[in-house]
Amino acid sequence: MSESAVMADRLLKQDEIEMLRRALLEWGGPARCSDQLAVGMGFAGWEDLLGRCGELRRALEEGVPLPPADWARVLLATEIVFISDLAGSGLEWSTTTGLEDESTLQTLRSIQRKLADTVGSFHGRTPDA
Repeated sequence: MSESAVMADRLLKQDEIEMLRRALLEWGGPARCSDQLAVGMGFAGWEDLLGRCGELRRALEEGVPLPPADWARVLLATEIVFISDLAGSGLEWSTTTGLEDESTLQTLRSIQRKLADTVGSFHGRTPDA
């Protein structure tokens, strides 16, 4: 399991990085969550989630290495925003992102496999905010 920061292009293909970036953008649009859910994803609260999602999107775009805790935040925020209709984009995902559910799910499964070693220490626990 990796404990050091890793650049996105060392782990993922470009289309996978772009899907993650698009998912993080959803938190500033149709997706809404409580402070408690944001804390559960490893952020200090809803406002921190919004700010950090912008920072994480830029880091993914610019190839800035991310520590495992940030990879865990990116992955969990993506999983929730894609699937949850209560807190995330849910049923509106394909409308708001232009990405079909089926292809998103395949891409997400690929990302989960590729990040397994990097985020493995966070299974069952929240990355510290």
